[in-house]
Amino acid sequence: MDSASLQFVLFGLIAAALSNLSRSRAWRSIVIMLASLIFLVLLAKSAIALLPLAAFLLFGYGTLAVRQRRWFSGAAWSIPVVIFAYVWLKRYTFLPERFFLHFPYFTLGLSYIFFRVLHLLIEADEEENQHISLGAYLLYTLNFTTLISGPIQRYDEFARDQFAVQPIPLGPSVIGLQLERIIRGFFKVNVLAMLLHMMQENGLEQLTQPISSEHKIFSAIQLTVAYPLFLYANFSGYIDIVIALARLMRIQLPENFDRPFSASSFLDFWNRWHITLSMWLKTYVYNPLLMALMRRISSLSLQPFLGVVCFFVTFFLIGVWHGRTSEYLVFGILQGGGVALNKLWQLWLTRVLGRNGYKGLAKNAIYIAFGRGLTFSWFAFTMFWFWANWKQIDTIFSAISIIPWLVVWLAIWFGATAALAIWELLRTALLAIRTTEVPVLTSRYALVVYATAMGVVALLITVVLNQPAPGIVYKAF
Repeated sequence: MDSASLQFVLFGLIAAALSNLSRSRAWRSIVIMLASLIFLVLLAKSAIALLPLAAFLLFGYGTLAVRQRRWFSGAAWSIPVVIFAYVWLKRYTFLPERFFLHFPYFTLGLSYIFFRVLHLLIEADEEENQHISLGAYLLYTLNFTTLISGPIQRYDEFARDQFAVQPIPLGPSVIGLQLERIIRGFFKVNVLAMLLHMMQENGLEQLTQPISSEHKIFSAIQLTVAYPLFLYANFSGYIDIVIALARLMRIQLPENFDRPFSASSFLDFWNRWHITLSMWLKTYVYNPLLMALMRRISSLSLQPFLGVVCFFVTFFLIGVWHGRTSEYLVFGILQGGGVALNKLWQLWLTRVLGRNGYKGLAKNAIYIAFGRGLTFSWFAFTMFWFWANWKQIDTIFSAISIIPWLVVWLAIWFGATAALAIWELLRTALLAIRTTEVPVLTSRYALVVYATAMGVVALLITVVLNQPAPGIVYKAF
């Protein structure tokens, strides 16, 4: 059962229907626990393969109990040990091969479980936090709607909905909106993402063929542009599905995307892309690191640059978290470097133009448009170290010389600037067409039409092509 297939959607809808047979929080907890365990078993297909994951979960709960009860002086060692256990189970390549477990075991969802366990351990030091039972811990960490690819939800938000005496309302209008969102997500993953994946593969194949330089430039543009759009459709489509399923189970998951390609800077981009991941790292890495540096460095002239350092470290860790190989190390350096340079650029402009001058420039439509295009171009460039190995990267960048590659990047920058500006203008104009209450395009009647059309197209393409769409990329992490 793939995590965005029709079978998964039906599984989630059945679980949601069962959970609503009773308003009792005990009943809803039983349903979500059973659904999560069944989901795990269907994915793993072997009880033995689940043993390391079960051991990690139990170890995490043991360290949480130690911290909550202040045994062994709060067990300051617990967080580093949990981090090492995660690195070991994920088989990061900087550890010796002989130290690893030498049998196949299940790691899907481990990265997101890791973030949830760390969150609980860090927050356990707060005096007002109550002790968390083993059942509540397992419900939170194994929730099937967030297991594979997030979003990363805080425990207090999960507990507020799941353990509420009066569950959040679920009327006909809410159900209709969630069903529309499920269809939209299914369409993104199984139609848009599949077509963009085919476009990417075609560009890669053409780039390695003995064709003219002009055709190779076009293929390089096609390859570069297709992947970030594919990843967005693939990942955000899955997130649409699970957020809607969770809402039908009376749990409100946090949003994970906010129109990321509308971002006018790389800093703004990471406020819109995989929001729960970037916010988790800002909360538990960026903010504590910045405060620690500010306590040690009192110079007012240097303090603005401390944020640059903290941004680099934070977003470098995003790259490292994504994978265990050296490609992801470079991906992290490019993410951290992009955000750090963006912050340095803002500081320099503020110094040259003054605070008011920079604010005025940041509101300029032309500046925003070119910033949006540059942001897309940089993100597309970093993606090569996200999906390709070193051999593929060498093949891609060796296919054409430096000058044609400069043409490629300029074409992507200016093309993205124009295309995204037109898209923003068109979107604004369409949303300006309103009924007495809401824009026509977001009215319930329009949503019914969209959902019907997308559902029919998705089912037809799925049946006609008779092949599964590419798997959810983020479930690999």
